[in-house]
Amino acid sequence: MPVTVVRFNLVAPGATSAALSARYRATLEMAAYADDRGISTVQTEEHHGADNNWLPSPFAFAGAVFGATRRVAVTVSAAIGPLHDPLRLAEDMAVLDLLSGGRLVTVAGIGYRPEEYARHGVDFERRGKLQDELLETLLKAWTGEPFTYRGRTVRVTPRPYTDPHPLLLVGGSSKAAARRAARLGLPFFPSAHLPELAAYYKERLAEYGTEGWAMMPAAETPLLHIAEDPDRAWAEYGRHFLHEARTYASWQSGGVRSAVKSGATTVDELRAEGVYRILTPEECVSLDLDSYVLHPLSGGMPVDEGWRSLHLFGERVLPALTA
Repeated sequence: MPVTVVRFNLVAPGATSAALSARYRATLEMAAYADDRGISTVQTEEHHGADNNWLPSPFAFAGAVFGATRRVAVTVSAAIGPLHDPLRLAEDMAVLDLLSGGRLVTVAGIGYRPEEYARHGVDFERRGKLQDELLETLLKAWTGEPFTYRGRTVRVTPRPYTDPHPLLLVGGSSKAAARRAARLGLPFFPSAHLPELAAYYKERLAEYGTEGWAMMPAAETPLLHIAEDPDRAWAEYGRHFLHEARTYASWQSGGVRSAVKSGATTVDELRAEGVYRILTPEECVSLDLDSYVLHPLSGGMPVDEGWRSLHLFGERVLPALTA
């Protein structure tokens, strides 16, 4: 059976605090529904200071999802590593791993927005070195043994549930990210379908004498919404997908490569492009993908419409995929 994912980033442009609270609670109910239906993963992510209320605290959100579910994994993809205190993150991830019984998956990236670094008082030019320190610190901390950190001896407890540590992947679209993953013997998660970069990672594994694997997005990884009438849904809700697409486009300048990258400036262009797709249940099944990523609340999508999409996926797509 393919991997099935429900993605939440909690974007809600202009929402009041009360509306945001209702939206957050709705995502937990959706996560519980996904868990009951056998969906593989809830995916979330991290961005800071966005005008549209993009989720800044993915690990806090992951903890809430774990409390509402029993089996589903939560993937943080991606955490912006250099913005986190290494020791505190080691503790937080260990606790989440213990609480969930090993259901936490983290992709550690370095981000691409200098303004997020400025907001946190972190030097954007040092992000590579900070990422190295973070990953090295996490791996040492999770042994439960004393180690030297910034010139002093420290020890982090408790140890995680997962042996030797929670699933941690290095994300990115650069050779530096691939080298970092290979040097540390960590899995590599290219941010787009980049087979040449995955091959480079495997070469570096051999060079460093380490072991690892690459989890690369497929060449076709659309973000999905399910509707009985896609034409109506595009007409009524296409602006929400466009909002997210345009937000990403404003952030992902230069050489940033991502599976979620759109050049569309109108809803019609976005629909033709295929990065975001609204499909009937039958059309969704016929895609025959290795992974299905449902994005029910994209760009401030009304919660009721998000539920309609999720129910159609759970009741008419999943059974067909299982069969």
